[in-house]
Amino acid sequence: MDRSFGLALKDWRRRRRVSQLALSGEANVSARHIAFLETGRARPSRGMVLQLSEALAIPRAERNALLQAAGFAPAYKARDFADADVAALRQAMDWTLSRHDPYPAMALDRHWKLVALNRAAAGLLAPLGLGEGESLLAAFASEHPLWTVIENASETARHLAARLRVESAHVGGDPVLDAAARAIAARVRDEPPGTTGYLPAVLPTRLRMGDRVLSFFSTIAQFGSAEDIALSDLRLELLFPADEATRGALVGAG
Repeated sequence: MDRSFGLALKDWRRRRRVSQLALSGEANVSARHIAFLETGRARPSRGMVLQLSEALAIPRAERNALLQAAGFAPAYKARDFADADVAALRQAMDWTLSRHDPYPAMALDRHWKLVALNRAAAGLLAPLGLGEGESLLAAFASEHPLWTVIENASETARHLAARLRVESAHVGGDPVLDAAARAIAARVRDEPPGTTGYLPAVLPTRLRMGDRVLSFFSTIAQFGSAEDIALSDLRLELLFPADEATRGALVGAG
């Protein structure tokens, strides 16, 4: 009896901290059947694998692994942006990045590889040796020159490490993200936020670029209803000036 699917399902259920009863309600299937699936006493249909994956919010790549464990072919692929059937999405990404100028914006994959940058982001990162195809995550997790220009390095490191832990938890655990979170957290040297008074609305990252200090906060956008592995992992990070001096410097440079 092959129990690989059942063990994988149980593992995902535990990662999501969901009981068999709670999962049964979310997936509209009996708790008894879920128990049978986990012990190998029942075999799932392809539709059942996808139904349970949706209920557990399992990422697309890991859904493929569950399907294969149950004896089915993968359902999701990772398209290249050069493929014709994602041309509209590539245009949407390029439109968003270009319209964000003169503020920096970039597209990142799950492991923070720089997929695309607008003019402002390219200009900001080029002096640090970073461009399309480079890993921003690898830079943050090492003694990269990027850290030499971050004025509030300890504060930034704390928030980056927390963000990476959340991203890893979302995909059920990612060794690359977890290792980077540990490396970045080791840079934290000051008190945790909230110990000395009220927190501001946002905690921006401050970059010293030559004789100027540029202060940024960011927002993140993702494609809705993405059924492709690469597209579901892709996100657009849009940086905004956190103060008037930064806004003036960026608008003047544009």
